[in-house]
Amino acid sequence: MCGIAGIFHLETAKPIDPARVRLMTDTMVHRGPDGSGIWTAPGVGLGHRRLSIIDLGGGAQPMLTEDEALAVTFNGEIYNFAAVRAELEAKGHVFRTHSDTEVILHGWRQWGRECVHHFDGMFAFALFDAREQSLWLVRDRLGVKPLHYATLSDGSLIFASELKGLLVHPLLRKEPDVHAVEDFLGLGYVPDDACIVKGVRKLGAGETLLLRRGKPLPPPSRYWDVSFADRSTAKPAALKEELLALLQSAVRSRMVSDVPLGAFLSGGVDSSSVVALMAEVSKRAVKTCTIGFDVDALDESDYAARIAKRFATDHRQRLVSPDDYPLIDTLAHHFDEPFADASALPTYRVCQLARETVTVALSGDGADEAFAGYRRHLFQQGEERLRGFLPQAVRGPLFGTLARLYPKADWAPQPLRAKTTLLNLARDGAEAYAASVGVTGQAMRKRLFAPDVLSALQGHRAEDRYIRSMREAPARDPLDRAQYADLKIWLPGDILTKTDRMSMAVGLEAREPLLDHRLVEFAARLPVSMRLRGRDGKYLLKKAMEPYLTEDILYRRKMGFVTPVGQWFRGPLAKQAAAIASGSVLARTGWFDTRAIAGAAAEHRSGLSDHGRLLWQLTMLDRSLGRLFSL
Repeated sequence: MCGIAGIFHLETAKPIDPARVRLMTDTMVHRGPDGSGIWTAPGVGLGHRRLSIIDLGGGAQPMLTEDEALAVTFNGEIYNFAAVRAELEAKGHVFRTHSDTEVILHGWRQWGRECVHHFDGMFAFALFDAREQSLWLVRDRLGVKPLHYATLSDGSLIFASELKGLLVHPLLRKEPDVHAVEDFLGLGYVPDDACIVKGVRKLGAGETLLLRRGKPLPPPSRYWDVSFADRSTAKPAALKEELLALLQSAVRSRMVSDVPLGAFLSGGVDSSSVVALMAEVSKRAVKTCTIGFDVDALDESDYAARIAKRFATDHRQRLVSPDDYPLIDTLAHHFDEPFADASALPTYRVCQLARETVTVALSGDGADEAFAGYRRHLFQQGEERLRGFLPQAVRGPLFGTLARLYPKADWAPQPLRAKTTLLNLARDGAEAYAASVGVTGQAMRKRLFAPDVLSALQGHRAEDRYIRSMREAPARDPLDRAQYADLKIWLPGDILTKTDRMSMAVGLEAREPLLDHRLVEFAARLPVSMRLRGRDGKYLLKKAMEPYLTEDILYRRKMGFVTPVGQWFRGPLAKQAAAIASGSVLARTGWFDTRAIAGAAAEHRSGLSDHGRLLWQLTMLDRSLGRLFSL
């Protein structure tokens, strides 16, 4: 696990200053505290920060072939590198190291661009071919590892694992994009098809970008996508057996390491499943860690402790409380772009805790997206059944009127908060689901933005990419479409960004066995009833894990990794909530109606409305803008 950066001149092979590449990589020293490397040639410069995991002595980068015709800088892990290496050796290739990095060089030489189909792993890399005068940028299938890039006025393209690696280049214009601010407020993160800095792009999950000197910049090319269009016809028993085999293989492959390895353990189905399968093959006690909260209703640490006892793990835990609020500046630094998933705070703390004893930790990320584990999937299925009874011409006016009449009762018990459901039933499925995955609704965003910003957006809405993704999805069923959009937008934009930045912030490698691409492809072919049955999401996954986990772990109501920011902003952080509207970077931008922000903060503190997530969003946006721009 590492940080990479580089410069490539698209037009002519101008000299590259190694100091400039080093400056880019040095901004990401946290991603690779074990070493660094710079390599330059006419028109190209590659940089690397190394966190040593495999072949500790021989895997230094950037790595070149013996004839120096190929050079690569690589972030990630190729889990099947031993098998790929053996295949290449059988074809006559001679290796000089035992690292997975060298497999990329020989794979390119043997298969060209098709080599990426041979790699099973999480990766982002840049490969320079001197003979072709080309630079090939690649990102893994699900988008576990990030890659940012931008073109500059001198005819060069720069790239880096994190935005901060680009920001130190003097030719990059640091101008904010209000479209990305809209996206952030709507979704809680800046998705992969946008960036808070104008002109910066992110290579998408499952994409490559092949640059050739003297040729114009091409669009990225997609080499992998998940399809929900086909259905498995196997019987449930056979599906359960196949799923368990895939799970076991995915966990085993991610336990290959030359450094200490452990796991995050929340006490939920996903992380508990990973720990159970690790314990099955590990020769020693699995090292596990968990984070608890000072709000009992959101604390799962007791369940984590039960799993730790069941599988005799070496378990440790810590508590997150309002005292951790000062970490907000640390979060803003490591995310660069504004990021409002408040579970980033406990994720940082659990990564810190893990790093005290291990260098690699396995997580349970990805199962909810692949196997339909979110409550919104259940609600969406139920709403779609109701939509089937009434045409839109009847449903829209009927439920739209009821929604307008029904009060927004954030203070009421959950069963009485029907306004959102009524609004969703008035919409089509894609519009409703896009609204359900959002954070701050469109009406509130219009209330917060200044008139000139609303005009500048020209109708751009954060939700539109979700709607478009669902309508164009290779899918059969509304649930398929929702999961497809989650895998393409939410997963890389929120879940994987959070885990990557928070683990890398402390020099920890996080691995996601439940995002093995073969496992995701298998899940996408499952009949809907094998994913969602009754009120149970992840149905087949739970059935497959019944021999390992108890019923109270498998079938209790999903809690999620939720940080109690709403309670904090009414209690120990009430002063911070009140201060958001004044004396902040947000106020200086002129983008917002500060009276509307102050009103939302007052409503929240009084208990009249629940604006906890909005206040956290605005706080994170304020801190990020202050770090990125001179506002």
